[in-house]
Amino acid sequence: MNKAYNSKDVEDKWYSFWEQNNLFRADEKSRKPSYCIVIPPPNVTGVLTMGHVLNNTIQDIMIRRKRMQGYEVLWLPGTDHAGIATQIVVEKALKKEGKIKHRDDLGRDEFIKKTWEWKKRHGDIIIRQLKKLGCSCDWSRLVFTMDGLDPGNPNPAINYSNCVKEAFIRLYKKGLIYRGMRMVNWCPVSRTALSDEEVEMKEVDGHLWYIKYPLLDEAGKPMVDRYITVATTRPESMLGDEAVAVNPNDKRYKDLIGHMVLLPLKSKPIPIIADDAVDMSFGTGAVKVTPAHDPVDYDIAMRHNLPLTTVIGHDGTMTESAGEKYEGLDRFECRRAVVADLEEWGLMLKVEPYRHNIGFSQRADVPIEPMLSEQWFLRYPKIKKSLKAVIKGDIKFWPDRWVKVYEHWMENLKDWCISRQLWWGHRIPVWYCKKPESRGQKPECPPIVSLEQPTKCPKCGGTNIVQDEDVLDTWFSSWLWPFATMGWPKKTPMLKKFYPTADLVTGPDIIFFWVARMIMAGFEFIGKKPFHNVYFTGIIRDSLGRKMSKSLGNSPDPLDLIDTYGADGLRFGLMLIAPQGQDIFFSQDRMEVGRNFCNKLWNASRFVLMNLEKDDQHIGQEASLNPADKWILNRLEHAIQEANKALDQYDFDGCARLLYQFVWRDFCDWYVELSKVHLYGKDEKAKRASQKTSAFALYSIIRLLHPYMPFITEEIWQQLKDYNEILSCKTAKSIMHDSYPAPSKKFPYEKEAQTLEIIKTIIEAIRNIRGEHNIKPKVEIEAIINVPSEDTAKLIEEHKLYIERLALVKALKISKKITRPDDVAIAVIDDIEIFVPWKNLIDIESEKIRLTKEIAKTKQDVEILKRKLSNETFIDKAPSDVVAREKERLASAEEKLKKLNEALIRLK
Repeated sequence: MNKAYNSKDVEDKWYSFWEQNNLFRADEKSRKPSYCIVIPPPNVTGVLTMGHVLNNTIQDIMIRRKRMQGYEVLWLPGTDHAGIATQIVVEKALKKEGKIKHRDDLGRDEFIKKTWEWKKRHGDIIIRQLKKLGCSCDWSRLVFTMDGLDPGNPNPAINYSNCVKEAFIRLYKKGLIYRGMRMVNWCPVSRTALSDEEVEMKEVDGHLWYIKYPLLDEAGKPMVDRYITVATTRPESMLGDEAVAVNPNDKRYKDLIGHMVLLPLKSKPIPIIADDAVDMSFGTGAVKVTPAHDPVDYDIAMRHNLPLTTVIGHDGTMTESAGEKYEGLDRFECRRAVVADLEEWGLMLKVEPYRHNIGFSQRADVPIEPMLSEQWFLRYPKIKKSLKAVIKGDIKFWPDRWVKVYEHWMENLKDWCISRQLWWGHRIPVWYCKKPESRGQKPECPPIVSLEQPTKCPKCGGTNIVQDEDVLDTWFSSWLWPFATMGWPKKTPMLKKFYPTADLVTGPDIIFFWVARMIMAGFEFIGKKPFHNVYFTGIIRDSLGRKMSKSLGNSPDPLDLIDTYGADGLRFGLMLIAPQGQDIFFSQDRMEVGRNFCNKLWNASRFVLMNLEKDDQHIGQEASLNPADKWILNRLEHAIQEANKALDQYDFDGCARLLYQFVWRDFCDWYVELSKVHLYGKDEKAKRASQKTSAFALYSIIRLLHPYMPFITEEIWQQLKDYNEILSCKTAKSIMHDSYPAPSKKFPYEKEAQTLEIIKTIIEAIRNIRGEHNIKPKVEIEAIINVPSEDTAKLIEEHKLYIERLALVKALKISKKITRPDDVAIAVIDDIEIFVPWKNLIDIESEKIRLTKEIAKTKQDVEILKRKLSNETFIDKAPSDVVAREKERLASAEEKLKKLNEALIRLK
């Protein structure tokens, strides 16, 4: 092994080895128990983010462990076509190249052709990046949500497009899919409808405009200085007003109900109506009713039979119905024009600053427009069954607090708008018969729903058949992911073997978009739940608590982190700070901890391998095991049991921390040093035992760590393979097909381990004395241990060699009863006293001077901290964590001052 660990020498080498030997490949014919995870498919436009690193590292930990536990494992990868996001990206690219001003310039077929070309160039970037991270997916089963539509791949292994169409047809025939005119969220940039879940609410600074609507007399003429005032955040929409509404219980307006007012700027009479939906506390308690541009107003209009006038078009510009002056203006330009005209007419009463939430298109990041539009809708299937499965724990959420969130959404479902006015996506499998005489009108024949385009109309025999222009919402294809990726609707061997899947790892932000819908789809189409468990990750935030994103510039590039710290260092460092389901405050310091841990493991492995001798003797010859061997085997069993328990409970950071402590402290810092007593001693049997035990412990450690750190553990495992007498799986090509350490029924050598813990405490006490008195590391010292118990004295005598070697004691004396000598440093452990004579070890006068200076400096630190903490302004204004940290610093300084004074008193 090289002296230093270099991740660049290891990672690409072993990933290529794993792929070339098909070690990630799942076998649906296997008789092993199955374990399956379907990857949350990243967008085809995506690149690796810290969120991907977190999510996929967790999945890989689960996958690699189950593979080592003897399961037939399938980690099914894929990418999502991301309808809106991809269309926006491609259109921007074509505009930048100067090829188009709008996608309409190309036409549908040519634009889709360009999008497939873009996908071939860029669509697999994130897949290559996931491989750099070490993800052990079965890449031979890679699925794209538009497989089956790619002209360059006419016969994919999984025709995902047919699965989507089949699901639509089945739901349509059951009456769950229908077409209707409804109020929808409209994105003026993408020019498509959006579901509620695709709208992100943002708090913005706006205004509340108070507008006077003049009252009309019986002759229909405006009355002098008689008006009703409405407050609105969107004055441009008033051009589509059809009424002013007040609450029937509002005494201020009781006499005005039924009167007519003049709609400003359009000189159009509209009624004052009463409706319970009006919030009396908002603005003036009177609201404008714009039925075609507000969901609440639409409901009011339906109750009062009001007209529906569309004044904002699909592209965000004003329509002809807005009036000649405003037609063609951008909606925000129109807002400014309307406000100016109202002020000129003397109809603007006042304007107030107003901070409120408005909906933004999640992909295009522009304010959405509520709009009346004819769309396809889905009535959700299997709601009760899907709700019960989660509430009863048949599908378990980790952490379980997300059950309430899921339950609330499921109990307040609205029909899902599944159509999108895009070109990139799954086109709705509905055809219409267009007779020549009915061109431009609604088709007379009923729509035809089928997998393929019909050659003629089944009703009239007409051959002019055209397909619906809309495509399906991207999530409509994604909700089929757990089974459509396995060949449904065919009853494939893969589906039989791996469905339902075992675990799903995802973010809570798509609990509605994806998780809930997948559960409903599983019960609807397969009759079974899609997975047993759902693990919700936290959100990665920066040190200021902001969500990490490339747009904010606060997110590092994961590939840069891999280049700096190695994939294993990044994975392990991130897992150390990833508590179950909680947000993660990212720090590159943790990634450095991960890299340092790799180096520590590497150095310990080199030490073990350098001291091995190849032979066929087996570990476990109890008579030759020395106390250090028994202690590490006991600590190893504790680590194995705790690691398995943590991973069974999805406690990934807890498992990472306990393995870190065991490997760094117990194995590297303690056992390696303890074993040197025997490896470099004269007792051949004890030496052989330490060789075998250290190799066995290392072999167990790298198997425990492999799910977290696949590359370095593979490299070390391959080195250990030469000593095959210690391997439990001699025929495996890779550590990933070796066994994961399983817990025993009991802890071995418990009593012996407790004894060695006492010895360790004594060694630490002597080391502390050396440190406190500034005794040089290589100077050997004398020590006396005073033990009242004869049994304890005997135990210490049996282990005195460890104390002498590790604490650098040249003459250890053990006494059952001794009066404290003069000129000694003292440490007390329960009933054990440790005396270290300092005569001839230190220059007493120099040490007094050093301690006096250190005491003065520490006193000054204590006084500064006390003044700071007695300052009421600091206590009131400083963040609580800062105050707590300063209090900890004060306590530490005071404890240090106490010890320094005690040391000086002893010297005097």
